[in-house]
Amino acid sequence: MTSKKVIELFYDVVSPYSWLGFEVMCRYRSVWNIELKLRPTFLGGIMHGAGNKPPGLVPNKFLYMTKDLKRLSEYFDVPLQSPTDPFEAMFQKGSLNAMRFVTAVQERQTGGDEQVERVSRELWRRIWSEDKDITEPASLSEAAMKAGLSDSEIKEVLKLSTSKEIKDKLKSATQKALDYGAFGFPLVVCHLDGKPEVFFGSDRFELMAHCIGEKWLGPQPGKPAARL
Repeated sequence: MTSKKVIELFYDVVSPYSWLGFEVMCRYRSVWNIELKLRPTFLGGIMHGAGNKPPGLVPNKFLYMTKDLKRLSEYFDVPLQSPTDPFEAMFQKGSLNAMRFVTAVQERQTGGDEQVERVSRELWRRIWSEDKDITEPASLSEAAMKAGLSDSEIKEVLKLSTSKEIKDKLKSATQKALDYGAFGFPLVVCHLDGKPEVFFGSDRFELMAHCIGEKWLGPQPGKPAARL
């Protein structure tokens, strides 16, 4: 059996497109011959480091995004629903506390990314399905509880998330994404023969499959394709 291809997924739970990429890569983890490594990262640091502008600062882009997310939700079978004020949720409130929390979950878990996957998904669900806060400790705790963490685990993660160790780890992940050329999320890095192939966005999976020698079966592998 050939060795699995290592794929890194850099994401931030404040990004709806990251949620799409996250769910697709998690689905394909058992379809493609890959080892998926989740990389919680801070989108605000990426935007600043790359000199990118939020879509809310470009009215036509923001209008398109809100319509596009509705179509993408159905296509990818991900329960996306825009918050009351998407710009406030994404860029004014931000996700620094949330991504430090996710990073802390990853730091303390052993034996894979099962917990960080579940917690990340619950945080996306809060902001992009339920229009709820993801910045306050109580909000993070509720998401973690729904993800299956115990009270003692949540308290430990909350404390760890404020430590210099975790702050530095998140900064390091953000810088690593910038070093790969990130300017937004999701960012997928496929390691092939010792070289990274970098893909941005949630609409490059077919090309990615071609590059890594796998077959793209649509956003919901195993589900029959709709007839045109």
